[in-house]
Amino acid sequence: MATKLFRLVMHAETQTDTVTKPNIQRFFYELDDVHRVDDTITIPAAQFTNDAGEAVTELATVTQDNGYYLLFVNGLLQQTGIYTVEVSGQNLVITDAALVPVGAPIVLVVNNFAPESTSTTTISS
Repeated sequence: MATKLFRLVMHAETQTDTVTKPNIQRFFYELDDVHRVDDTITIPAAQFTNDAGEAVTELATVTQDNGYYLLFVNGLLQQTGIYTVEVSGQNLVITDAALVPVGAPIVLVVNNFAPESTSTTTISS
């Protein structure tokens, strides 16, 4: 009998569902000139309040490659190059801020994502 090559044929379909699950935190502050030195403003975390109006002890930090900050000064969105949130979450530092008026509202928005995915694979032959 001659040899015969058998080929196995498989077919698979995968369905993946992902939920992004954003975790948004907002921190509020009104500029006090005591936090300004020359044209740099350094605001300690303890000066901020959260959405409920409660004092905070530290600012949330973004998860690397999975979150972002938004900073609003006097209602205007600021470029990311003029501010930093210290890794420890203890201070917000704003540079080039000589013209920010005393009493200006400063709002820091921290958005982190905690995505979850589920996949189902169906194999048929």
